[in-house]
Amino acid sequence: MDNTAAQFTALLEDKGIILTPEQLTQFELYFKELVVWNEKMNLTGITARDQVYTKHFYDSLSLAFYLNMGEVNKLADIGSGAGFPGLPLKICFPHLKLTIVDSLSKRITFLEHVCDSLKLDGVQLIHGRAEDVARQFVHRDAYDLVTARAVARLSLLNEFCLPFARKDGIFAAMKGNDPSEELAEAERSFKELRAELQKVESFSLPVEESARHIVIIRKTGATPAKYPRKAGLPAKAPLI
Repeated sequence: MDNTAAQFTALLEDKGIILTPEQLTQFELYFKELVVWNEKMNLTGITARDQVYTKHFYDSLSLAFYLNMGEVNKLADIGSGAGFPGLPLKICFPHLKLTIVDSLSKRITFLEHVCDSLKLDGVQLIHGRAEDVARQFVHRDAYDLVTARAVARLSLLNEFCLPFARKDGIFAAMKGNDPSEELAEAERSFKELRAELQKVESFSLPVEESARHIVIIRKTGATPAKYPRKAGLPAKAPLI
């Protein structure tokens, strides 16, 4: 085990996540496929191995520092891009039934390849817009935990993501800088979409010490029938 893998393993162990050799192998294969596929499509601007492990893998797993993943059965990752945070969480918590929604078909093709290469079962990959997918009965008000990482401002993100969460389920928005301004802006969307802010967790990434915040929101009731609005409309007229 080299320094990057050893540091990654130790940092997670400090948070109570113990990686098996197989899981560590899966992370390394994920990294290699990410770099190879990134040469033919724009998946990430981060390709240095130590930074991928910190800024993508560790950052994705930070959700498990503040939420009990053992209590989560169904997880939806909206706008997952290259698979973050959904696939790192699935690697560490194999029991999760993971659904990833992304609007770009070539990213879904990449994720299909990664899931096959890593032999990940129980992953559903959906090419589509969140506004459309959330209107399908099987996905609406259905997930224990919904997450999105660096996708959009909270007032817009709430309409994309909260319709997927079940009543009393959690939507966790993974942010960089202090989200106080976004939270104030999103007050109307909380009311409209039947949700309430539970807490905001903050921490710094190891080594580089860049700020991270996780906004934890509880769904208080079923999504009203008019939400989410037709694809494209939430972005043009967010609930502010």
